[in-house]
Amino acid sequence: MNERINYDQIAAQYARNRQVHPRVLECLCTPIEQHAAVLEIGCGTGNYITAIQDHTGCTCWGVEPSSGMLDKARTRSQTIHWRQGSAEKLGLPDQMFDLAFSVDVIHHVTDRPAHLREAYRVLKPGGKLCTVTDSEWIIRHRQPLTTYFPETVEKELQRYPRVAALRKMMIDAGFDETTENTVEYPYLLESLQPFREKAFSALHLISPQAFQRGLVRMEHDLQLGPIPCVSRYTMVWGIKEHT
Repeated sequence: MNERINYDQIAAQYARNRQVHPRVLECLCTPIEQHAAVLEIGCGTGNYITAIQDHTGCTCWGVEPSSGMLDKARTRSQTIHWRQGSAEKLGLPDQMFDLAFSVDVIHHVTDRPAHLREAYRVLKPGGKLCTVTDSEWIIRHRQPLTTYFPETVEKELQRYPRVAALRKMMIDAGFDETTENTVEYPYLLESLQPFREKAFSALHLISPQAFQRGLVRMEHDLQLGPIPCVSRYTMVWGIKEHT
């Protein structure tokens, strides 16, 4: 992790407020066959891997460094294999998975090349890795985060790898080819609870004054009606070559 945020302490806020992105879930489920083995790296409180198991019936594993996050994840499913570990050291056998993925995790990973080599190791030949992340453009145009908390932009640009650099790291780790696609989901924001509870890590990185300014503006605008928002992600895919 490359910032000082205690994820054990904020696990409850994440569990209450973080939601699955419908388009991301759809894209992740598309290549999954019923008997596939799927790994989520940095599974947090288990939103995505639980949804994937519900949609596909595949065998699922979730690895997460935070014990607090894992405690919340374990309440979501008794059949998913939950493990404490890091992106750089998964502690799982070679060539075990058909798909490995992470959502909003890569900016937390300290040694990204080591993480990508580890993901490559645990994938079967022909297996896929998907890194769901934010491009520079997305960070600069987030609605509502950037709109109300512009101080998050520079903090986030320091944390997130550029997509082109990420794709190069994946090739260097051994992936045969990489592709990317961007998905978006428009919605109306009707509650400020996720923002009041700082359920987005960037809000922990700005000053209390900047946070309060943004929250006051959001509260004012929400009194006028729901706030139009768009949630976007860039999905970067790599394929492990057949041997």
